[in-house]
Order: sequence, then structure tokens, then C-alpha cells
Amino acid sequence: MEKYGYRFSFGPWNIHEGADPFGPPVRPTRDFQSKLMVYKELGFDAVQFHDDDAVPELNELSSSQIRQRAQVVRQRLSDLGLVVEFVAPRLWEHPMTIDGAFTSNDPNARAYALERAKKAVDIGYELGTNLLVLWLAREGTYLREAKDAYRATRQLLEALNALLEYDPHVRIAIEPKPNEPMDLAYIPTMGHGLALGFQTRDPSRVGVLMESAHAILAGLDPSDEIAFAMSFGKLMSVHLNDQNGLKYDQDRSFGSVDLRRAFNQVRILDTYEYWKLGMIGLDVKAIRTQPAPIATKHLRNSMQTFLRLVELVRSLDQQTVNALIAQRDYEELDWLILNCLMGC
Repeated sequence: MEKYGYRFSFGPWNIHEGADPFGPPVRPTRDFQSKLMVYKELGFDAVQFHDDDAVPELNELSSSQIRQRAQVVRQRLSDLGLVVEFVAPRLWEHPMTIDGAFTSNDPNARAYALERAKKAVDIGYELGTNLLVLWLAREGTYLREAKDAYRATRQLLEALNALLEYDPHVRIAIEPKPNEPMDLAYIPTMGHGLALGFQTRDPSRVGVLMESAHAILAGLDPSDEIAFAMSFGKLMSVHLNDQNGLKYDQDRSFGSVDLRRAFNQVRILDTYEYWKLGMIGLDVKAIRTQPAPIATKHLRNSMQTFLRLVELVRSLDQQTVNALIAQRDYEELDWLILNCLMGC
């Protein structure tokens, strides 16, 4: 299928065993090499990494050992014609980050989080990417009185500045989410992420990653979040997926719940030529009922849905659209879009 200049990525965690908070895994774990083969089989271009996806048990390794192991991974990817889109430090599972990472009340935990993030920068360098994604998963509270939100915001800014100072080439993409795992997050939307980035020592190297489901959980439209970030030249990455209402983060296949919502995300990305700026990252998981031998169709479906929607966006009669907007005939415009989506 024609990719129209777009490149696609996903993370190894998107080939998932199917566990959820109420039940155990239902599919066997696949080793990293077998997952890499899926990238090639499905036509993907790049890998997203958590730091310990690339270098397991990195907390037990020296700096030189971390770099050496990352170099081995890079060679394995190169042999398959794959590159790395970004590295993200996993700052939400270690016992030190129970009460937050950069905003923990414990100064030792904050120091651990910063050193862990610096190791992720080093891993990214060895893997050939300068893009660091920060999902601030535990930067928030279960009850507001437990932390000082003013101080926490300053702590986040200090951490960003420290990382920018650590490596003069690193670019940082903040990935907002309004809740989960924390009940109330400090950086819930694109606007919060951008505001924080603009206050750093080098705003030119700080932007955002927009995840569709996270925007929906915040009660926002993902296409508006994309457009807002792109208007400032700050959309560094995306996690396209879908979400069925204001529930837990579902990571459904892109376009599987609301095709029109997906259409509008593609419309903004394609209109403003995102293929020249970054990759189309997916963060999708197979539904739990999917048998193991066919548990990668969610990745195929998401990429092909995106590309089919690119075709629809480009086939839309823009002159007609503009005329209807000028006439303020939005009902006819609504019908035009619906017909487009129905293939009429």
C-alpha cells in the first residue's frame, strides 16, 4: 500500500500478552527478535523504545555497559533496515517512584528519576535518536493536599532544564495525560506541556507528543490538540489510537471506535505536511480476546486505516468545502464528510 511519504513506528509493548487489572496474560510472551520481525512483515519503519526495552536491567549496569548494549541493539535494527524514533525513560514502575519521579516528595527519588532520564538520553544517542519522550506518568497526586502543585511545577521545569543542559542535542517531547496511573496529573493536556516547554532554558528543543486516547480522556478532540501543537511547530511525535469514552486508557486500534475523529486527525496531519516533520507513531494493543497467532492485526489495521484516510482526505473536493464554509452551509458540509467516510 502506498505510504505517501509517511513513516510508521510502534513500541515492542504493543505486541502484548493481554493481561489487564482483572486477569492474567492470555498470550505467551514473544522475545524481542520475534517482535522485530513483525515490524518488517507489516511494513513499519521504526521502533519506539522505553529505556529498559533497549537495555534491560539498566539500573544494574555501568554507563559503559549501557552504551555497549545499546550499540548491539542498534546493529540488530540496522540489519533489518529499522531505525529508532525515540527513547522514553520508564519512570513509573521502580519502587523509588511510587510517589512520583521528578515531583516526588522524596529528594532521593527525584535524584533517581533525573539520573534514570539521563541514562535514557545516553541510550538514545547510541541508538541514533536525539528524541526523548517524557510520559510524566506519576507526576500528580491521589489527593491534592499530598503535594504542593506550585512546587511540583517548578520541579518539572528544573528536571527539563537539567536534561537540556546534560545533552546540547537532546530534544524532549512531553506526553500529557490527565489521569492514570495517578488520579490527577499535573500535565494533562498539550497546552500544559507547551507552557512548561516554553519556560525552559531552550524552548526550541522542547515539544509534545499527542496521544489520541489521552486527549479523549481529557475531554478534548485529538485533532484540535494536534493542530494546537503544530501551530507552534511543537508536535514532535504522535501516538495514534482510539478510545471508547472516558474510561481507562484503552489503546484501541486507530479509527476503530470513531472513524470521523480519526479522519480529522489525519486531515490536520496531512494538510500541514506532518510527513516532513515526524513519524506516525502508534500506541495500540490487541484486544484481550485475540488469539496469539493473530495478535498483530491491530497494528496492520491501524496503519492501513491511517493510509486509507490519507486517500480520503486528499480526494476531498476542497473547493466545494470552501464554498460551503463561505455559504455557512455546515449541514451540507456535514453530509459531504459523511458521504466521504461512507465511500459514496
